[in-house]
Order: sequence, then structure tokens, then C-alpha cells
Amino acid sequence: MSEEESTENTQNVESNNAYWQANLRLMAKLLVVWFIASFGCGILFVEQLNEITFGGFKLGFWFAQQGSIYVFVALIFVYVKKMGDLDREFGVEEE
Repeated sequence: MSEEESTENTQNVESNNAYWQANLRLMAKLLVVWFIASFGCGILFVEQLNEITFGGFKLGFWFAQQGSIYVFVALIFVYVKKMGDLDREFGVEEE
């Protein structure tokens, strides 16, 4: 293997690692948001949220029953958008 090929392989590995690290950071951020919405709002902060009504239901109950699902679906769309941006940034987008 020539020195040029070795340098190119090293750059590819570094680029792949940077892409994967950015992907993991994005997933971690989105999972934290989902955890806060589902576990935090549905269980930990339910007493404080139950003082607020939303659509005739206490907000803590709403988050436990439906809110975390809506947040999860919204996070899927956010993930798709952010991954598209990340793919373009690293030049691995699909055509």
C-alpha cells in the first residue's frame, strides 16, 4: 500500500468516526428529551403538572398517557431532519 492510499484510508476512518460521533451525540440529545418528556413529565413531575389542565385533563396525566408518545413521534421527524443535515455535512447523503 502506498503512502497516499494510507493517508486516504486514515482520512476516511477519521471522517467515519466523526460522523458516528455526531450521530451518537444527536441520539443522546434526543433520548434525553424523550426521557424528560416520558419519565420526567409522566412520573417525576406529575404532581406539579397535574395543577395545570390541558384539554380537560390534568397535564401530568396527559403526558403519562399521550404526551410522551407525541413527543416521541416529533423526535422521529427531528431525527430525520438532523440526520439529513449530518449526511450532507459529511457527504454521505443518498441521491
